[in-house]
Amino acid sequence: MTIDNAEIAENELRRERRNRVLKGAAILTGITNSEIRCTIRNMHLNGAEIKIPLESRVPDQFLLYVPVDGIAYRCIVRWRKTDRIGVQFEGTEPKPHWHYG
Repeated sequence: MTIDNAEIAENELRRERRNRVLKGAAILTGITNSEIRCTIRNMHLNGAEIKIPLESRVPDQFLLYVPVDGIAYRCIVRWRKTDRIGVQFEGTEPKPHWHYG
C-alpha cells in the first residue's frame, strides 16, 4: 500500500486526530423533512468525514443524525471529494421529532 504526498499533506494539516468509525447516519436537510443516508468513516470532537452516495446533493449546512449516538450534529461542510465530505460540528440537537429512526 502506498500513500501519496497529497494524503500525507492532508493528514499534517488536520488539527485533531480522527478516530476511525463506521456509523450509519442520515443527513437531514430540513427541506420537506428530507434525508440522505450516509456513513461516518472517521470522527473527532469537532467534525467528521462522511461517505455519501455519488448522486447526492448535500447543502453546505445540515443536521447529521446518528441513531447509535441518539444525537443530531449541526454541521458545516468544510471540503468535498467525489463521494466524501468533511464537516465541522457546530453543536448538537435532540433527534428531530419528525425523523422516524
